Amino acid sequence: MTGLFGANNSGKTSILQVLLMLKQTAEHPSPDWNEPLYFGDEKSLVNLGSFDDIIHRPANNSRLTIFVSWKLPENLTTQNRSKVNPNSFLLSILGGTLEGFRYGAGVHFFETGTFARADYDEGSYPVLISYWGEASSESPFRCYGVRGISDRTEGVFSELEEAFENLFSRIRYLGPLREYPRPRYLWEGDHPKGVGRYGEQAIAALLSQRVQLRPIDEQIPKWLQRLELIDSYRLNPVSDTEQDYEFLVKQYKDGPEVRLTDVGFGVSQVLPVLILCYSAPEGSILILEQPEAHLHPSAQSELGDVLVDVVKNRNVQIILESHSAFMLHRLQRRIAEEEEPISEKDTALYFCQINDGTSTIEQLDVDEYGNIRNWPQNFFGDDVGDLVEKTKAEMKRRKVIE
Repeated sequence: MTGLFGANNSGKTSILQVLLMLKQTAEHPSPDWNEPLYFGDEKSLVNLGSFDDIIHRPANNSRLTIFVSWKLPENLTTQNRSKVNPNSFLLSILGGTLEGFRYGAGVHFFETGTFARADYDEGSYPVLISYWGEASSESPFRCYGVRGISDRTEGVFSELEEAFENLFSRIRYLGPLREYPRPRYLWEGDHPKGVGRYGEQAIAALLSQRVQLRPIDEQIPKWLQRLELIDSYRLNPVSDTEQDYEFLVKQYKDGPEVRLTDVGFGVSQVLPVLILCYSAPEGSILILEQPEAHLHPSAQSELGDVLVDVVKNRNVQIILESHSAFMLHRLQRRIAEEEEPISEKDTALYFCQINDGTSTIEQLDVDEYGNIRNWPQNFFGDDVGDLVEKTKAEMKRRKVIE
């Protein structure tokens, strides 16, 4: 579980947008589209405008460098039967034009003046294969592949392209703003890969899981009860074609059934989170922005347990952006507990902030007892300071009365 915390406009979302931009670039429907990056439109996961729009203080020949590392489950077998296991990808775009990219293994790249140098690990060969502008005889395909394969790259780039596309196809995204509940939901038998950017496909995903006989309905009611939102729910077909459904809920055990539109807003906002967590295939990478939105603090804590359960028991990676101290404290508690439902080694928590106009990120140093050794000042505001000032104000008022 990766957690990104910090104040508004501190850079948390920008990190997520890099991954979503690479995903929509790899999944662009036109096979002939060869621009390095797809910045998106109104229908995309993210719409970032243009190259200059994503550069901090753009200037002539601004450079964008992206480095991503990963773990593949097994080695790749190329057409010439060699074995490769790439675990890094380095991309550079200069002034909006692709400068080059590299796939590496057992290597870390560090930016220097013009581009990068390789820090060699003992016994490893750092650059598996690369495309580098005018020095290459091949033509680039977007930002991660080539066309016009030479003998030097035959059978390698095709495997790397496929691995890149497979990696980013595993990402499922749910944004911070979920759609309002509806009186009825239309399902035409489709099987969505996620729940939609706004959770608009959540009910379709739930019905799809039922048709495929997957036990998602064992988990969703359990967690809705633990979050103390509702007791139970039922999907009621309202036509003979079974394409229109009402989502009916009972707020307490013997209560009346009412539509989702007639209960608290928090139910409809957390429902896509739960459905995505338990419908995504194993090996998925879930990007969740503010999953705690519109939830009571106690429900936010319980939602932390949902995420722990998914990471530990479903083999799913979660990348979380949150403002919730309650979720973080529940995670710290679970790390500290003797049963160890999650270890500090299973988490990577970061704090983003603005320093002198520049966004910076620092990994939180979490020990085996859930303590954060480098807790930033005013991490979640200054609640202690507020209590101190409240006490001073009370004493001053009481003194006047006396």
